[in-house]
Amino acid sequence: DSKPQKGTKLVHLLRPHRTMLVIAFIAVLGEAGTDLLEPWPLKIVFDYVFGAKQMPAWLSGLLHATFGVNKVAILHFAVLAVIVIALLGALSAYAEKYLTTSVGQWVMHDLRRVLYHHIQRLSLAYHDQKPTGDLISTVTADIDSIQDFISQALLGIVVNVLTLVGMLIVMFYLNWRFTLIALSVTPVLFVVVYTYTKRIKQASRALRKKEGEVVSVVSEVLSSMRVVKAFAREDYEEERLAQQSLENVEIGLKARSLKAKLAPVVQVIVAVGTCLVLWYGVNLVMRGEMTAGSLLVFLLYLGKM
Repeated sequence: DSKPQKGTKLVHLLRPHRTMLVIAFIAVLGEAGTDLLEPWPLKIVFDYVFGAKQMPAWLSGLLHATFGVNKVAILHFAVLAVIVIALLGALSAYAEKYLTTSVGQWVMHDLRRVLYHHIQRLSLAYHDQKPTGDLISTVTADIDSIQDFISQALLGIVVNVLTLVGMLIVMFYLNWRFTLIALSVTPVLFVVVYTYTKRIKQASRALRKKEGEVVSVVSEVLSSMRVVKAFAREDYEEERLAQQSLENVEIGLKARSLKAKLAPVVQVIVAVGTCLVLWYGVNLVMRGEMTAGSLLVFLLYLGKM
């Protein structure tokens, strides 16, 4: 009887909010699109203002009809493009964050009601075996985690995937050989991140379990305070909580240590890859096989990756 009901699946709780999720997904497309467009005004400046590369016909026609084709006009166009892209990106990000937060709040409300309804209908035998703190942690902290997933990660994953795919398409279009060299550190990065995140998950699960045990101790003592005082067990209960809290601190520090190590390791690997890209890319620019603007796009895209 401890199995969740079929109606508690997350997809069922998201169905009433389909409209907001669709609008949020449109905002996600806008956010991913602006992420892809961010480096291109700088490419225009480096290639057509600083450099002497010939503009494509569509861009030349657009500038001729609006700003003009001299270098000052191209600079004005690039500056305006930066502002427009930033505004579109800000509006898309605001709409996505606001809508997903709203959906997350309502899903949290619905899920908490369903879960509380389910807990109250479990057998007494289940409640005798299950610590109260674990149930309290499930109704509070676990549901908060689900809300965070919906509000921050759900469509954020979509944004990252769309942006990543778009960047790869653009990079392969600009220079597929250089793209393969730029992505040469990806396997190493994947192994490092996969290894660390696996250990972080294990440590996080242990931390959540220990947090539930701490809540159980507090809940038991507060619900039986008369018995504690009657037998003068205040010092014993304080020592018991201190021990549980100390174990929680040790597990928490272990989890935090793993998380703290991941970012520097990734930064070093990315720095090595960036040095390789910069060295090879500058050589291509010096040989005339790539423009400075294209190299800049590559470097900015790699930074986003």
